[in-house]
Amino acid sequence: MTYDEFAALVERLWEEIPDEFKRELQGVHVLPQLKQDPSGLPGVLRLGEYTDPGPPSVFASGINLGRHIALYYGSFAAVAGGDPGFDWEAEVWETLLHELRHHVESLAWRDDLIQEDLRQLERLRRR
Repeated sequence: MTYDEFAALVERLWEEIPDEFKRELQGVHVLPQLKQDPSGLPGVLRLGEYTDPGPPSVFASGINLGRHIALYYGSFAAVAGGDPGFDWEAEVWETLLHELRHHVESLAWRDDLIQEDLRQLERLRRR
């Protein structure tokens, strides 16, 4: 799948998500690069990520950055590894919904999915 096809797929799937789940979200960005997971674990890539301004602080850092979802085409392409059976649509859908859940939980001041992600990283570290 090319970058342009990937971007079109993300746009099509994004349009299927009801607007109430997108409240206060400034955008979904399709980025061309491969992104290593910051955990430093070899072979662990970041397919997508959610960013938000974080909790209020005395310095108000990041307050104007807004809330965004980024999907990394290069990471998806690396995971697909030329496998003709790789289900791009299913993987993009799963990643979009994962990042959207981070967004909805952030609006509710919850971190359940963050905790799940941390437990998953810990399981990977033990391997």
